[in-house]
Parts: sequence; structure tokens; C-alpha cells
Amino acid sequence: MSEITLVEAVNLALMHEMERDPDMVVLGEDIGINGGVFRATVGLQEKYGSERVLDTPLAENMIAGVAVGMAAQGLHPVAEIQFMGFIYPAIDQMISHASRLRNRTRGRLTCPMVLRAPYGGGIHAPEHHSESTEAMFAHIPGIRVVIPSSPTRAYGLLLAAIRDPDPVVFLEPKRVYRLMKQAVDDNGEALPLDTCFILRPGSDITLVSWGAMLHETQQAAEQLATDGIDAEVIDLATIKPIDMETILESVGRTGRCVIVQEAAQTCSVGAEIAARLAEEGLMSLFAPIRRVSGYDTVMPMFRLEGHYMPSTARIVAAVKQTMEFA
Repeated sequence: MSEITLVEAVNLALMHEMERDPDMVVLGEDIGINGGVFRATVGLQEKYGSERVLDTPLAENMIAGVAVGMAAQGLHPVAEIQFMGFIYPAIDQMISHASRLRNRTRGRLTCPMVLRAPYGGGIHAPEHHSESTEAMFAHIPGIRVVIPSSPTRAYGLLLAAIRDPDPVVFLEPKRVYRLMKQAVDDNGEALPLDTCFILRPGSDITLVSWGAMLHETQQAAEQLATDGIDAEVIDLATIKPIDMETILESVGRTGRCVIVQEAAQTCSVGAEIAARLAEEGLMSLFAPIRRVSGYDTVMPMFRLEGHYMPSTARIVAAVKQTMEFA
């Protein structure tokens, strides 16, 4: 067992599944010879050849469409989109075909494909490289959306996504690609999909987040602890479908909830969680649900992205406002 980064954990999971499953193929722009723009696929083509690790043209609609066709014919494709800002041409294939294949064929065909993409801001990237539009995919029936927050989550959740018989959009927070290292055992054990993970137990307030924002959320929880506020931190991990049972159980104990997301606030995953809490957990709440989000603007260029993205200070302030309610 060695300590590795999140992007290395992605590579390790891909290597493990390529070895285990001869029907798995990997495709995308620059993922073969160059090993991917973030090096997530480095070494794959050298080990498994260009017939299973395919460099594609710059055509995201084609990448997703080919993956759907491969999946329908018994292969297990993992397609990479270089940045989430380039993923929008692929949405046509995901909505029109990947999400509907099981229903369209009444179960005769499934679509066991994974669409991977780095997402989110925080690396001083140019325009179209910092989006957090996960809610667009979460809105599509028939598609799972998974977002790891750490190396161990990335390894186990990617294994589960590749083995899933239905399409999975796997979004990797690139700000966390090399932010931390964790000990990851390459044992082939997948983590459960559709399940939240409690990262820190607490009794006063529930903090729900996912992806890179868990870094600031956990920092906020540690800071709040010095002020006598015991915050429970939940890693959503699978944002479609949402494990509301875990969130409702937590809020049932704490009575308060703050949701932290990098994405814009309107029609977001955070809005869905807040609505579900209002519908199913209203009588447990001592205070209004608060959301700490990005703003309803285009992600700004890097000089201003720090103002756009939720900070530890903003999370702490939202928690303290929530705690004012008796």
C-alpha cells in the first residue's frame, strides 16, 4: 500500500480494471501517447496497446457516441473529456442514447460506459476549463453522477462506476488531483455507489458537500470545533441518485444543515438537497437550511476565482448564522 494522489488513484483504478476486464477500453483526446492532459491515463497505452487505449480526434460528441455504441455491443468503455467545459457536445449522446438504452430496448441492452471529466475551478485555468455544471447531468434520468473527494474515494468509486451496468458520469475535481496523498491499497475493492460517507461525526449541525469543496468544509468544521460547535461532515459522493436517508438521519440528530457547493446556486444539486430536506425532514429542523455556493455568474478568470468559490470563512459564517436560531 502506497500513498498516492487523486489523479494517481484514478490511474491505478483504470490499470486494475484493464487487467481484470479484457472488454474494457479507454478512449479520449491525448489519453494514449501523452497519457492525458493531467496524466490520468499515463502508461495505459504502453501496457495495453492502441486497440484498447484509443487516441481520438477532438470531437466530444463523437467520443461519447462511440462509447455508447461500444457499450451496446458488450464492451466496457471509459471515455475521457479533457475538461468539463468541453463536455456539452457529448450531452446529446448521453441524453438521447446512453440514458435511454435500457428503457428503449426493454432491458435487452444496457449501456455500461463511464464518461470521465476533470471539473471545477481553483487551478488558474482559462475560460471553459473551470465549470461545475454537474446538475445538468444529475437532471437526466438513467444516468448516475459520481464525484470523488480524495484518492481513496477516487479509486473505489471509479472501480464501482466501471463495473456498473448503466452509464456513469464520473467528475474528478482537478483542484484535488495533487492536493493530498492517501494510502490506497490496489486490492480491487469498489466502494458503494448511491451512498454518502460521513467524514466527521457531529451533533450540532450537518455540513453536506462533495468534490473539492470538502477540503474547505472540513477546514470549517475544525475551526468551528474551537468555538464549541460540533459539525458533522457528509461527503455526498454520488450526486445522482442522492442518498437522502443518510442526510435525513444526520439532520434528524443535529437539527441544522448547511450545504456547500462550488456550482452556481440556482437549480443546483444543493437546491435539490434543500428541497428534499424541506419535504421530508422539515419537522427535524431548528433553523432554515443554508447554502454556500458559487454565484449565478460565469466562473471568472483566475484573478477573481477565489472570490467566486466558497471559502472556509464563508462556510463558518453560514454555520454561525444558522446556530443563532434556538
